[in-house]
Amino acid sequence: MDVPRDIGSFVVWDYVVFAGMLLISAAIGIYYAFAGGGQQTSKDFLMGGRSMTAVPVALSLTASFMSAVTVLGTPAEVYRFGAIFSIFAITYFFVVLISAEVFLPVFYRLGITSTYEYLELRFNRFIRLCGTVLFIVQTILYTGIVIYAPALALNQVTGFDLWGAVVATGVVCTFYCTLGGLKAVVWTDVFQVGIMVAGFASVIIQATITQGGINTILSDASNGGRLNFWNFNPNPLQRHTFWTIIIGGTFTWTTIYGVNQSQVQRYISCKNRFHAKLSLYINLVGLWVILTCSVFCGLALYSRYRDCDPWTSKKVSEVDQLMPYLVLDILRNYPGVPGLFVACAYSGTLSTVSSSINALAAVTVEDLVRPHFKSLSEKSLSWISQGMSVLYGALCIGMAAVASLMGALLQAALSIFGMVGGPLLGLFSLGILVPFANSIGAFAGLLAGFAISLWVGIGAQLYPPLPERTLPLSLEVHGCNITHNGSDWISTTEMPFSTSAFQIHNVERTPVMDNWYSLSYLYFSTIGTLVTLLVGMLVSLPTGGRRQNLDPRFLLTKQDFLSNFDVFKKKNHVLNYKSHPYMEDGGIDNPAFNHIELNSTDHSGKINGTRL
Repeated sequence: MDVPRDIGSFVVWDYVVFAGMLLISAAIGIYYAFAGGGQQTSKDFLMGGRSMTAVPVALSLTASFMSAVTVLGTPAEVYRFGAIFSIFAITYFFVVLISAEVFLPVFYRLGITSTYEYLELRFNRFIRLCGTVLFIVQTILYTGIVIYAPALALNQVTGFDLWGAVVATGVVCTFYCTLGGLKAVVWTDVFQVGIMVAGFASVIIQATITQGGINTILSDASNGGRLNFWNFNPNPLQRHTFWTIIIGGTFTWTTIYGVNQSQVQRYISCKNRFHAKLSLYINLVGLWVILTCSVFCGLALYSRYRDCDPWTSKKVSEVDQLMPYLVLDILRNYPGVPGLFVACAYSGTLSTVSSSINALAAVTVEDLVRPHFKSLSEKSLSWISQGMSVLYGALCIGMAAVASLMGALLQAALSIFGMVGGPLLGLFSLGILVPFANSIGAFAGLLAGFAISLWVGIGAQLYPPLPERTLPLSLEVHGCNITHNGSDWISTTEMPFSTSAFQIHNVERTPVMDNWYSLSYLYFSTIGTLVTLLVGMLVSLPTGGRRQNLDPRFLLTKQDFLSNFDVFKKKNHVLNYKSHPYMEDGGIDNPAFNHIELNSTDHSGKINGTRL
């Protein structure tokens, strides 16, 4: 497709800025491949030798979650559906709180590399294998979307070669992951967060100048009904309301922050538990900054195109291309700045893909290779980790080709996380919060949760919800100086949101479609998690879940929360304890605290359980 010529186009400087970003990322990988004696053991490669501090890890957590899907998808989302998306700020707070206070203490104490190791410790090897396989499938699918999204949008608006961009991204990522391991991933992320903020800032500043100040943008948005923050409709079928975002969003993102290997692997690589928690809380600030930027970009988009929507008037073919279109429109006189924005979108991609590749390598080595080949030395495991990084890099590039058939990106990405992440979150919650859960219950719960999630998720892709469920706001084209056949005011409410290749058209709507498949996509993971928890508990009770002998280190204890305040009491003791995660006689591992804990989680009112 040809580049629309009424906006700017890419010049040499834009390519220079973009190539510079790729080169610096690659250079960081080369540096960590040799710095400090290189990657001696698989622990060094996968966990950064457990020596990271809070700030780089926090920035890295922010970066990997802020993919190009966020940079391109969120502004377009706000442009079409309004600023209710910003309610996610509250969601992020809950997510970080739950991750730091429920999941982190248990994972950190056990000193594990792969989160799925926990499943074997708590349940058995088979459950661990299920978790691992689900994770690998989910991550490869998601990474494909993340590589393909920005390439498509850029190709469309700037004429940047589509598959050239996909392969370049994949190759650079694989390169620095393979050479530098987790340290390279974290430090390239830190650099990429800088680029992302710079890219957003350039767009926001220029848009504010072009539109005549922040107040203009806000009043335009208000007149267009874009400042719809408060929609307290409790109906779970509405795509975004206050409740779907707070409840559904919290479950969806906790699957990423609480139990997803790519995120957990990073905060476990911190040098002590205090730094690990701190990294999550600092990352919260990062999430808020990026969310604010992307929501404001969406409002600026609306302010700029309120009379002439480029999507309805066919200047761009997908909603995801609005953001690059705006950039070339307002920044055409500043050579190099559009390149900075493209680098910003790509930094999002690189950081997400690199953490996925590193996490996939970690899971494969820890869960699939190490248990079966006990004789391998650390050096050879380190080599295998690097080989795995190359393999997964290639697989993700392949998945990008599949993603090209998927349709509306933001939703597809989140649906995958919801469908697979929900049951996994339920599985880990069973282990950490329910003392009487056993492996039979865990497996039954996982199966049930997964079946229900897939049913609703695939149904929603095939029979997308009606417009009155998604509530797109009207977009106008009366200000465009083009002749349109038919009327010149088109409201795009008729356009279905999902443009998936698998959609089934003109079919009689049944009650199942209008109610069950129309469920807000944010609730997919909520359903998966709750079904897994419920079935897991019900099956565990009759199958001997109460008679098992559990190590209290595998559960969340009251002491875990109280130890937050140890920082103020005796600093040395805390650091001391944390350097020996396996110490049997530390206060936290003391079974004396156990009966209190069991009493509060075992709703049957009897104190039966572990050590009593």
